[in-house]
Order: sequence, then C-alpha cells, then structure tokens
Amino acid sequence: MKNIKKHIKIVALLVVLISTVSCNDDFLSPAPTAAVSDVNFYKTEEQVFAGIINMYDGIQGVNDTRSDSNHGIQMEFYVTEMRSDNTRTKSGEGEASDFDFFRVQPENGLVADHYRSFFNVIFRANKVLESLDVVSAAKKSEFEAEARFVRAYAYFNLVRLYGDIPLVNKVLTPLEKDIQFTRVPTDQIYDFITQDFQFAIDNLTNGGSKNRASKAAAQGLLAKVYLTQNKNYLEAQKLLEEVMKAGYMLEPNFEDVFYSENNNEVIFSIGFISGITQDSQNFSAEFLNGVGRTVGVNYVTEDAKNALDNFGGTRTPVSYRQDRLQITQNQVAKYLPNGFDGGADGKTFTGFDPRLAGNDWIVLRYADILLMHVEAIMAGNNDTTAGAALASFQAVRNRAGLTAPVLSITKDELLLERRVELAFENHRLFDLIRFGKAQEILSAFSTATGGSFSSTDLLLPIPQIEIGLSDGKLLQNPGY
Repeated sequence: MKNIKKHIKIVALLVVLISTVSCNDDFLSPAPTAAVSDVNFYKTEEQVFAGIINMYDGIQGVNDTRSDSNHGIQMEFYVTEMRSDNTRTKSGEGEASDFDFFRVQPENGLVADHYRSFFNVIFRANKVLESLDVVSAAKKSEFEAEARFVRAYAYFNLVRLYGDIPLVNKVLTPLEKDIQFTRVPTDQIYDFITQDFQFAIDNLTNGGSKNRASKAAAQGLLAKVYLTQNKNYLEAQKLLEEVMKAGYMLEPNFEDVFYSENNNEVIFSIGFISGITQDSQNFSAEFLNGVGRTVGVNYVTEDAKNALDNFGGTRTPVSYRQDRLQITQNQVAKYLPNGFDGGADGKTFTGFDPRLAGNDWIVLRYADILLMHVEAIMAGNNDTTAGAALASFQAVRNRAGLTAPVLSITKDELLLERRVELAFENHRLFDLIRFGKAQEILSAFSTATGGSFSSTDLLLPIPQIEIGLSDGKLLQNPGY
C-alpha cells in the first residue's frame, strides 16, 4: 500500500474525530446535491488540510450501489467511453444501454449521478477556498492552488459533457441559490477554468503524490483546455514541453503503467485502496463477468477490438481480453482488479472481493502529453513532418513494439494512435470531438450498430431532477 494512501486514510480518520468534536455536521461530507451552505467553515489550518483531502475523496466517490450516492469518477466511463465507438454494455439492456444506442434521456440516473458528483467536488473546493484566512502564509498559496486545480478539473469534465453550465465560484448563501441553476456560456466557463489552472501552475510544484495536484498536472490539463476550446496551439505546445522537461517518462513495460502505481509515467491519478469500502472502487469489477455480473458494462466493441488487433502492438493484450465465461465477448483488461486474473480456471476471482478493488484511475499520463505535443505542433493541419512531433509520436509507438521509422503523421493517424494508446481511459469521445471527427465517426458507428446518433448527442442532457429542483430555471440542452 502506498505511503500517500496511508496518509490520506489517517487524515480521513482524523477528520471524523475533528468533525465529531466540532459538531460541524457537514465537515467531512458537504451536502451532495447543492452548492448552498449556511454552516461554519473550517476553523484551523489542520481542518483546511483535511478539506483538501476531502476534495479528492469527492472525486474518488462512494463505493456502493445506492442511487442517491455520489459515485464521482466511478461514473465517468458511462458518460464518456460508452458514448463512443470503444465500449458498450454486454447485453444491450438496462439504463446503461441508453449510451450504446445514443438514446440517453434527461431521466437517466447515471447522468444525474455524474452531474451532481462533480458539482459536489466544486462545492468542496469552494469550501476550502473560502476558509483560507485561517491558513498560514507559508501554506496559503499552495492550498489555494490545489483547490483551484481541483475546481478547474471538475469544471473541465462538466463543460465538455454538458455545454453551458452554472458557474459557481463560491459557497452560496441561501439567498444566492439561483446561481446554481443559471447556465452561463461555455466560453465563460473555459475562461474560469484557464484562470484556475494558471494559478495552480504558478503556485504548485512537482514531486509529490501522484494522487494530488501538481504543477505538471495543471500544465498538461491546461494544454488540453487550449487544444479543446480556443485552439491555442502555441501556448499548448509550450506547456507540454515544460511537462516533458519535468522528469516524467514512458514506462518500458506498458502493463506497468496500470499495475505499478505511482510510476514514472503517471502525472495525476485518483487513488483507491483495495479492501476498504470507503476508499476502494468497484468500477473495474463492472467491466468483468467473473465476479457474479450477468449484464456487464464497458465491454469492448468489435470496432475497438479491430483497431487494437491491427494497430495496438504490445498494448493489445493489456487493453482487452476475451471473456472467460462468454467467449464471444471481450472485456476491458487495463483495470482488472489489482491485476488479479482469477483462479486456476481463469473464470473466478478468489482471495478478495474485486468489488473492493484498489486500482488508481489515471487522469493524465506522459503518453498523453507526448501525443498532445504532436497535436499542438500539427496546429489543426492535416499532417506534419516536424521533427519534434515525429520524435514524440515515435516514442509512444516504440514502447508498443512498433519501431518502423515514422516520416510523417496525419491527423487520422494521430487520432488512431490516441485510440489504441489510451483505449478505455475515457479519452475517445473527447478526442473525436476535439479533432472534429465525432459527427462522421459516431454516425457511421451508430448506423452499423442500430443506434440513433445525431449531433445533439454530443452533449448530455441536463438531469431532469436538477431542472425540477430549479423550478424550470435550469434550461435543457437541445434535442432532449
């Protein structure tokens, strides 16, 4: 077990004790569905630090199957990977299958879970930011930078999925509650994200826990913001090249990226600990059929399988595997619970409950930096022969055993390389949209698989429950 995870666990226990003594009933777990609070803020620097950890706990989410819990990052594969041509449900049934066929409705509970989870993360970050007066001068800028990083990260996820969304930049009083139901233009959200990430870059360093914010993580994510929103390729390239000088590197063995946690390739990840309900995750068990699951979600599409078989190199056996119980199906393999591949028959899991898995979720890693570097140099053109771009692209391919010299790179080749390198890591949908290929590729995929894709499916619906809470003030996205 990694030292940082032990530290976070100890801090979490300390928070419980402090909150019990202080009688502040939302100290550890702020109200899950609202940005409004009229309770006391953190009173000491120690409590504010516990609030910092509490932000990551919000991203981590609750490991249960309750429909009213906030499951944080554990919901993300539904609203990203399963809305692309990469994954699907195994049976094509149930609420999750709405993502397979592009028929998601505002009443979808998985969408509502994701939406409220990440606005709860924003609330936790705002609570830290409004409590900084009790923090020493030596720590104040660092704490503010970390909270603003987390807030920007949450908003970046939300704005890409829902479009115009409420901009909540503080803990609201009851008289200000309408702010959480007022959508603002995406450009304004992106400006806010950029400012938060830039503050984090200016006030954070590298070398700490991969499960917490760092300067490199902020630089890499801000570069992705620039590539996504305003196509500021030059600034993105500068940020990426700063990360490339910061000491990160590709792991020689692709499998070690996922099963040797805290490795040299990971820049930012969400930490989980196996065997402890409140700090573990069960999403990787949902990808499998050997743990009592009969429906199964995030199963590999034939389209993604063919891409990996033909272009994945040594990444392919790490990325997916044949279902041991139903051989016509293929499972995501990158997140086998703790790398454990079952009993002697290869079908069953023994020794621990895979629903309490400890696999960290990787948000940003060095291979992504290198491929974004190519994208920034390409600068929206259809191809490039620039030496720096070729070097970054070649490094990723060399690690996969694909060592033939690359002399030029097309936009389609870069998109394909991102697909097979980052398969099932929740990047595919965002890549298709950013590259301007989503309409073409998802329309063809939907037609081939019996779906009903249209351009309005590129955004999720605003959850109907949120519209109801707003008394109709929160307006719905087109097409829903």
